[in-house]
Amino acid sequence: MSDRLQIAELKAFVFRAPLAAPVQTSFGLMLDRPMVLVRATDRDGVVGWGEVWCNFPAVGAEHRARLVASILSPLVTAQSFDNPADAFQKLTAATAVMAIQCAEPGPFAQAIAGIDTALNDLCARRAGLPLWKHLGGKNGRVAVYASGLNPTEPERLAAQKQAAGYNAFKLKIGFGRDRDIGNLKALRDHLGGDVRLMVDANQAWSIKDALAMLPALAEFDLDWLEEPLRADRSWHEWKRLASATSIPIAAGENVMGTDAFAAAIASKALGVVQPDLAKWGGLSACLPLARSVMTAGLRFCPHYLGGGIGLLASAHLLAAAGGDGALEIDANPNPLRSEIARVCGTVADGHVELGDAPGLGVENPLLAIEPFSVAVTA
Repeated sequence: MSDRLQIAELKAFVFRAPLAAPVQTSFGLMLDRPMVLVRATDRDGVVGWGEVWCNFPAVGAEHRARLVASILSPLVTAQSFDNPADAFQKLTAATAVMAIQCAEPGPFAQAIAGIDTALNDLCARRAGLPLWKHLGGKNGRVAVYASGLNPTEPERLAAQKQAAGYNAFKLKIGFGRDRDIGNLKALRDHLGGDVRLMVDANQAWSIKDALAMLPALAEFDLDWLEEPLRADRSWHEWKRLASATSIPIAAGENVMGTDAFAAAIASKALGVVQPDLAKWGGLSACLPLARSVMTAGLRFCPHYLGGGIGLLASAHLLAAAGGDGALEIDANPNPLRSEIARVCGTVADGHVELGDAPGLGVENPLLAIEPFSVAVTA
Protein backbone atom coordinates (compact mmCIF):
# COMPACT_ATOMS: atom_id res chain seq x y z
CA MET A 1 0.00 0.00 0.00
CA SER A 2 1.46 3.36 -1.06
CA ASP A 3 1.93 6.06 1.56
CA ARG A 4 0.74 8.65 -0.94
CA LEU A 5 -2.93 9.38 -1.48
CA GLN A 6 -3.99 8.00 -4.85
CA ILE A 7 -7.75 8.29 -5.30
CA ALA A 8 -9.36 6.02 -7.86
CA GLU A 9 -12.89 7.33 -7.47
CA LEU A 10 -14.54 10.39 -5.91
CA LYS A 11 -18.32 10.43 -5.88
CA ALA A 12 -21.00 12.72 -4.40
CA PHE A 13 -24.44 11.65 -3.13
CA VAL A 14 -27.44 13.88 -2.37
CA PHE A 15 -30.14 13.25 0.25
CA ARG A 16 -33.20 15.14 1.47
CA ALA A 17 -35.27 14.35 4.54
CA PRO A 18 -38.70 16.00 4.99
CA LEU A 19 -39.44 18.03 8.10
CA ALA A 20 -42.68 18.01 10.07
CA ALA A 21 -41.80 21.50 11.38
CA PRO A 22 -39.38 23.88 9.63
CA VAL A 23 -36.10 24.87 11.25
CA GLN A 24 -36.43 28.60 11.96
CA THR A 25 -33.70 31.23 11.84
CA SER A 26 -33.95 35.01 11.92
CA PHE A 27 -33.28 35.11 8.16
CA GLY A 28 -35.43 32.22 6.91
CA LEU A 29 -36.72 28.66 7.16
CA MET A 30 -35.29 25.24 6.34
CA LEU A 31 -38.22 23.29 4.90
CA ASP A 32 -36.30 20.01 4.62
CA ARG A 33 -32.91 18.65 5.67
CA PRO A 34 -30.45 18.28 2.77
CA MET A 35 -27.10 16.49 2.81
CA VAL A 36 -24.27 15.95 0.34
CA LEU A 37 -21.91 13.08 1.10
CA VAL A 38 -18.57 12.55 -0.61
CA ARG A 39 -17.01 9.10 -0.93
CA ALA A 40 -13.31 8.81 -1.74
CA THR A 41 -11.92 5.39 -2.69
CA ASP A 42 -8.19 4.91 -3.05
CA ARG A 43 -6.45 2.50 -5.44
CA ASP A 44 -6.25 -0.13 -2.70
CA GLY A 45 -10.01 0.02 -2.15
CA VAL A 46 -9.95 1.92 1.16
CA VAL A 47 -12.91 4.29 1.51
CA GLY A 48 -13.34 7.62 3.29
CA TRP A 49 -16.46 9.73 3.81
CA GLY A 50 -16.98 13.49 3.93
CA GLU A 51 -19.86 15.96 3.98
CA VAL A 52 -20.37 19.21 2.09
CA TRP A 53 -22.31 22.12 3.65
CA CYS A 54 -25.49 22.73 1.63
CA ASN A 55 -28.24 24.18 3.86
CA PHE A 56 -29.05 27.29 1.82
CA PRO A 57 -30.44 27.95 -0.74
CA ALA A 58 -32.82 25.02 -1.12
CA VAL A 59 -31.16 23.90 -4.38
CA GLY A 60 -27.68 24.05 -2.86
CA ALA A 61 -27.23 20.32 -2.35
CA GLU A 62 -27.64 19.35 -5.98
CA HIS A 63 -25.45 22.23 -7.11
CA ARG A 64 -22.56 21.29 -4.83
CA ALA A 65 -22.79 17.63 -5.80
CA ARG A 66 -22.43 18.67 -9.43
CA LEU A 67 -19.36 20.75 -8.57
CA VAL A 68 -17.77 17.68 -7.01
CA ALA A 69 -18.64 15.47 -9.99
CA SER A 70 -17.78 17.83 -12.83
CA ILE A 71 -14.85 19.89 -11.52
CA LEU A 72 -13.23 18.39 -8.45
CA SER A 73 -13.42 14.65 -9.05
CA PRO A 74 -11.30 14.86 -12.24
CA LEU A 75 -8.73 16.98 -10.38
CA VAL A 76 -8.53 14.53 -7.47
CA THR A 77 -8.25 11.35 -9.51
CA ALA A 78 -5.70 12.78 -11.97
CA GLN A 79 -2.91 13.16 -9.38
CA SER A 80 -1.57 11.83 -6.12
CA PHE A 81 -1.08 13.75 -2.85
CA ASP A 82 1.28 13.64 0.07
CA ASN A 83 -1.62 13.85 2.54
CA PRO A 84 -5.07 15.46 2.88
CA ALA A 85 -3.59 18.88 3.63
CA ASP A 86 -1.62 18.69 0.36
CA ALA A 87 -4.83 17.86 -1.49
CA PHE A 88 -6.67 20.72 0.21
CA GLN A 89 -4.03 23.23 -0.86
CA LYS A 90 -3.81 21.93 -4.43
CA LEU A 91 -7.56 21.78 -4.98
CA THR A 92 -8.01 25.27 -3.54
CA ALA A 93 -5.27 26.66 -5.78
CA ALA A 94 -6.51 24.84 -8.88
CA THR A 95 -10.05 26.21 -8.55
CA ALA A 96 -9.30 29.70 -7.21
CA VAL A 97 -9.71 31.54 -10.52
CA MET A 98 -12.83 29.58 -11.45
CA ALA A 99 -14.39 30.37 -8.06
CA ILE A 100 -13.76 34.07 -8.69
CA GLN A 101 -14.95 33.92 -12.29
CA CYS A 102 -18.31 32.37 -11.38
CA ALA A 103 -18.59 34.38 -8.13
CA GLU A 104 -18.92 31.19 -6.08
CA PRO A 105 -16.02 30.97 -3.64
CA GLY A 106 -18.37 29.55 -0.99
CA PRO A 107 -19.67 26.51 -2.90
CA PHE A 108 -16.17 25.64 -4.09
CA ALA A 109 -14.78 25.93 -0.55
CA GLN A 110 -17.62 23.78 0.78
CA ALA A 111 -17.08 21.05 -1.81
CA ILE A 112 -13.33 21.01 -1.13
CA ALA A 113 -14.00 20.88 2.62
CA GLY A 114 -16.13 17.76 2.17
CA ILE A 115 -13.41 16.12 0.09
CA ASP A 116 -10.83 16.97 2.73
CA THR A 117 -12.90 15.27 5.43
CA ALA A 118 -13.25 12.17 3.24
CA LEU A 119 -9.49 12.02 2.69
CA ASN A 120 -8.80 12.39 6.41
CA ASP A 121 -11.29 9.63 7.19
CA LEU A 122 -9.64 7.42 4.57
CA CYS A 123 -6.15 8.01 5.99
CA ALA A 124 -7.29 7.21 9.53
CA ARG A 125 -8.90 4.00 8.28
CA ARG A 126 -5.69 3.00 6.52
CA ALA A 127 -3.86 3.56 9.81
CA GLY A 128 -6.46 1.55 11.73
CA LEU A 129 -7.05 4.45 14.14
CA PRO A 130 -10.06 6.54 15.13
CA LEU A 131 -9.76 9.90 13.42
CA TRP A 132 -9.40 11.83 16.69
CA LYS A 133 -6.38 9.72 17.63
CA HIS A 134 -4.92 9.76 14.11
CA LEU A 135 -4.95 13.57 14.31
CA GLY A 136 -3.10 13.59 17.63
CA GLY A 137 -5.95 13.70 20.13
CA LYS A 138 -5.58 12.24 23.61
CA ASN A 139 -9.21 11.52 24.46
CA GLY A 140 -12.33 10.59 22.50
CA ARG A 141 -14.74 12.10 25.05
CA VAL A 142 -16.22 15.48 24.06
CA ALA A 143 -18.67 17.88 25.67
CA VAL A 144 -21.88 18.58 23.73
CA TYR A 145 -24.74 21.06 23.71
CA ALA A 146 -28.25 20.93 22.25
CA SER A 147 -28.52 23.48 19.46
CA GLY A 148 -31.22 24.78 17.15
CA LEU A 149 -33.90 25.48 19.77
CA ASN A 150 -36.55 27.23 17.69
CA PRO A 151 -38.45 30.28 19.02
CA THR A 152 -41.77 28.44 19.36
CA GLU A 153 -41.97 26.81 22.82
CA PRO A 154 -38.23 25.98 22.96
CA GLU A 155 -38.58 24.78 26.55
CA ARG A 156 -40.42 21.65 25.39
CA LEU A 157 -37.60 20.40 23.16
CA ALA A 158 -34.98 21.53 25.67
CA ALA A 159 -36.66 19.52 28.42
CA GLN A 160 -36.56 16.41 26.23
CA LYS A 161 -32.85 16.91 25.61
CA GLN A 162 -32.16 17.54 29.28
CA ALA A 163 -33.82 14.22 30.07
CA ALA A 164 -31.57 12.64 27.42
CA GLY A 165 -28.38 13.78 29.17
CA TYR A 166 -27.71 17.30 27.92
CA ASN A 167 -26.77 20.10 30.31
CA ALA A 168 -26.13 22.93 27.81
CA PHE A 169 -28.56 24.50 25.31
CA LYS A 170 -28.53 27.13 22.56
CA LEU A 171 -31.62 29.18 21.70
CA LYS A 172 -32.26 30.91 18.39
CA ILE A 173 -33.07 34.59 18.93
CA GLY A 174 -33.54 37.63 16.71
CA PHE A 175 -37.34 37.40 16.59
CA GLY A 176 -38.12 40.54 18.58
CA ARG A 177 -37.10 41.56 22.10
CA ASP A 178 -40.22 40.35 23.91
CA ARG A 179 -40.23 36.96 22.22
CA ASP A 180 -36.50 36.42 22.74
CA ILE A 181 -36.51 37.36 26.41
CA GLY A 182 -39.71 35.42 27.05
CA ASN A 183 -38.11 32.30 25.58
CA LEU A 184 -34.99 32.71 27.70
CA LYS A 185 -37.11 33.06 30.84
CA ALA A 186 -39.05 29.94 29.89
CA LEU A 187 -35.82 27.98 29.41
CA ARG A 188 -34.43 29.08 32.78
CA ASP A 189 -37.73 28.30 34.50
CA HIS A 190 -37.97 24.81 33.00
CA LEU A 191 -34.30 23.78 32.96
CA GLY A 192 -33.04 25.40 36.15
CA GLY A 193 -30.30 27.85 36.94
CA ASP A 194 -27.42 25.39 36.67
CA VAL A 195 -27.66 24.54 32.97
CA ARG A 196 -25.54 26.43 30.47
CA LEU A 197 -27.40 28.66 28.02
CA MET A 198 -26.19 30.24 24.79
CA VAL A 199 -28.06 32.31 22.20
CA ASP A 200 -27.67 32.65 18.44
CA ALA A 201 -29.03 35.73 16.68
CA ASN A 202 -28.05 34.51 13.19
CA GLN A 203 -26.83 37.98 12.11
CA ALA A 204 -30.19 39.57 12.94
CA TRP A 205 -29.14 42.94 14.39
CA SER A 206 -27.45 46.20 13.62
CA ILE A 207 -24.88 47.43 16.14
CA LYS A 208 -27.57 49.75 17.56
CA ASP A 209 -30.06 46.90 17.98
CA ALA A 210 -27.44 44.61 19.52
CA LEU A 211 -26.32 47.22 22.04
CA ALA A 212 -29.94 47.80 23.01
CA MET A 213 -30.44 44.06 23.66
CA LEU A 214 -27.40 43.60 25.89
CA PRO A 215 -28.97 44.76 29.21
CA ALA A 216 -31.90 42.38 28.76
CA LEU A 217 -29.61 39.44 27.95
CA ALA A 218 -27.27 40.12 30.86
CA GLU A 219 -29.57 38.58 33.49
CA PHE A 220 -29.43 35.09 31.97
CA ASP A 221 -25.76 34.23 32.61
CA LEU A 222 -25.12 33.27 28.99
CA ASP A 223 -22.09 31.28 27.85
CA TRP A 224 -22.06 33.30 24.64
CA LEU A 225 -23.96 35.51 22.22
CA GLU A 226 -23.51 34.15 18.70
CA GLU A 227 -23.54 36.19 15.49
CA PRO A 228 -25.35 39.25 16.85
CA LEU A 229 -24.15 41.25 13.82
CA ARG A 230 -23.87 40.50 10.13
CA ALA A 231 -20.70 38.55 9.42
CA ASP A 232 -19.56 41.19 6.92
CA ARG A 233 -19.60 44.03 9.44
CA SER A 234 -16.21 45.44 10.40
CA TRP A 235 -14.33 43.96 13.35
CA HIS A 236 -14.41 47.49 14.79
CA GLU A 237 -18.19 47.10 15.26
CA TRP A 238 -17.79 43.63 16.75
CA LYS A 239 -15.13 44.95 19.14
CA ARG A 240 -17.41 47.81 20.15
CA LEU A 241 -20.14 45.33 21.02
CA ALA A 242 -17.77 43.04 22.92
CA SER A 243 -16.52 45.97 24.96
CA ALA A 244 -20.08 46.75 26.08
CA THR A 245 -20.85 43.35 27.64
CA SER A 246 -19.38 40.60 29.78
CA ILE A 247 -21.13 37.99 27.60
CA PRO A 248 -18.54 36.35 25.30
CA ILE A 249 -19.21 37.07 21.63
CA ALA A 250 -19.11 34.07 19.29
CA ALA A 251 -18.75 33.80 15.51
CA GLY A 252 -16.93 31.93 12.78
CA GLU A 253 -19.36 29.82 10.76
CA ASN A 254 -19.45 32.57 8.11
CA VAL A 255 -15.73 33.34 8.14
CA MET A 256 -13.77 31.74 5.30
CA GLY A 257 -10.02 31.48 4.88
CA THR A 258 -6.90 31.45 7.02
CA ASP A 259 -6.32 35.20 6.69
CA ALA A 260 -9.92 36.02 7.59
CA PHE A 261 -9.74 33.89 10.73
CA ALA A 262 -6.41 35.47 11.66
CA ALA A 263 -8.08 38.88 11.45
CA ALA A 264 -10.98 37.63 13.58
CA ILE A 265 -8.63 36.39 16.29
CA ALA A 266 -6.52 39.54 16.16
CA SER A 267 -9.58 41.77 16.52
CA LYS A 268 -10.03 40.64 20.15
CA ALA A 269 -13.77 40.94 19.55
CA LEU A 270 -14.51 37.24 19.98
CA GLY A 271 -14.43 35.03 23.03
CA VAL A 272 -15.56 31.95 21.10
CA VAL A 273 -14.43 31.02 17.57
CA GLN A 274 -16.68 28.66 15.58
CA PRO A 275 -15.43 27.48 12.18
CA ASP A 276 -17.65 25.05 10.30
CA LEU A 277 -15.45 22.34 8.77
CA ALA A 278 -18.09 21.43 6.18
CA LYS A 279 -18.29 25.05 5.03
CA TRP A 280 -14.58 25.85 4.83
CA GLY A 281 -11.34 24.11 5.59
CA GLY A 282 -12.26 20.55 6.44
CA LEU A 283 -10.02 19.00 9.07
CA SER A 284 -6.79 20.02 7.37
CA ALA A 285 -7.38 23.75 7.85
CA CYS A 286 -9.63 23.72 10.90
CA LEU A 287 -7.36 21.70 13.20
CA PRO A 288 -4.43 24.15 13.00
CA LEU A 289 -6.98 26.97 13.28
CA ALA A 290 -8.36 25.41 16.47
CA ARG A 291 -4.89 25.36 17.94
CA SER A 292 -4.35 29.01 16.99
CA VAL A 293 -7.64 29.92 18.64
CA MET A 294 -6.68 28.25 21.90
CA THR A 295 -3.14 29.67 21.81
CA ALA A 296 -4.77 33.11 21.65
CA GLY A 297 -6.68 32.30 24.85
CA LEU A 298 -10.04 31.94 23.11
CA ARG A 299 -12.53 29.09 23.17
CA PHE A 300 -12.79 26.78 20.15
CA CYS A 301 -16.30 25.40 19.54
CA PRO A 302 -16.90 24.03 16.05
CA HIS A 303 -20.13 25.11 14.41
CA TYR A 304 -22.24 22.44 12.77
CA LEU A 305 -25.79 22.02 11.44
CA GLY A 306 -26.12 19.21 8.93
CA GLY A 307 -25.98 15.44 8.54
CA GLY A 308 -24.19 12.71 10.45
CA ILE A 309 -20.83 12.56 8.69
CA GLY A 310 -20.14 16.26 9.21
CA LEU A 311 -21.24 15.99 12.83
CA LEU A 312 -18.88 13.07 13.45
CA ALA A 313 -16.05 14.93 11.74
CA SER A 314 -16.70 17.98 13.94
CA ALA A 315 -16.65 15.75 17.02
CA HIS A 316 -13.33 14.17 16.03
CA LEU A 317 -11.93 17.62 15.26
CA LEU A 318 -12.86 18.83 18.73
CA ALA A 319 -11.41 15.71 20.36
CA ALA A 320 -8.18 16.10 18.39
CA ALA A 321 -7.88 19.78 19.29
CA GLY A 322 -8.59 19.35 23.00
CA GLY A 323 -9.48 22.37 25.11
CA ASP A 324 -12.76 23.24 26.81
CA GLY A 325 -14.96 23.55 23.72
CA ALA A 326 -18.30 21.85 23.16
CA LEU A 327 -19.79 20.08 20.15
CA GLU A 328 -22.96 21.52 18.61
CA ILE A 329 -25.65 18.87 18.12
CA ASP A 330 -28.90 19.98 16.50
CA ALA A 331 -31.82 19.16 18.80
CA ASN A 332 -34.32 18.93 15.94
CA PRO A 333 -35.22 15.59 14.30
CA ASN A 334 -33.02 14.68 11.33
CA PRO A 335 -32.59 11.06 10.24
CA LEU A 336 -29.67 12.08 8.03
CA ARG A 337 -27.87 12.88 11.28
CA SER A 338 -29.25 10.40 13.78
CA GLU A 339 -29.09 7.30 11.56
CA ILE A 340 -25.39 7.89 10.83
CA ALA A 341 -23.88 9.58 13.91
CA ARG A 342 -25.22 7.05 16.39
CA VAL A 343 -22.47 7.63 18.94
CA CYS A 344 -23.62 11.26 19.18
CA GLY A 345 -27.08 10.05 20.12
CA THR A 346 -25.87 8.66 23.45
CA VAL A 347 -25.25 11.59 25.78
CA ALA A 348 -24.22 11.12 29.40
CA ASP A 349 -23.56 14.01 31.75
CA GLY A 350 -23.28 16.38 28.80
CA HIS A 351 -20.67 14.30 26.92
CA VAL A 352 -20.39 11.70 24.16
CA GLU A 353 -17.74 9.02 23.66
CA LEU A 354 -16.40 8.66 20.12
CA GLY A 355 -14.85 5.25 20.65
CA ASP A 356 -11.97 3.52 18.87
CA ALA A 357 -13.46 2.41 15.55
CA PRO A 358 -11.21 3.40 12.60
CA GLY A 359 -11.75 6.76 10.96
CA LEU A 360 -15.10 8.37 11.67
CA GLY A 361 -16.41 5.01 12.83
CA VAL A 362 -18.99 4.59 10.03
CA GLU A 363 -18.58 1.86 7.43
CA ASN A 364 -21.29 2.68 4.89
CA PRO A 365 -23.69 5.52 5.74
CA LEU A 366 -25.64 5.02 2.51
CA LEU A 367 -27.36 1.91 3.82
CA ALA A 368 -29.18 3.68 6.64
CA ILE A 369 -30.43 6.67 4.62
CA GLU A 370 -31.15 5.19 1.18
CA PRO A 371 -34.88 6.15 1.34
CA PHE A 372 -33.85 9.83 1.32
CA SER A 373 -31.61 9.58 -1.75
CA VAL A 374 -32.02 12.14 -4.54
CA ALA A 375 -30.89 11.39 -8.09
CA VAL A 376 -28.54 14.03 -9.47
CA THR A 377 -27.11 14.18 -12.98
CA ALA A 378 -23.78 15.95 -13.37
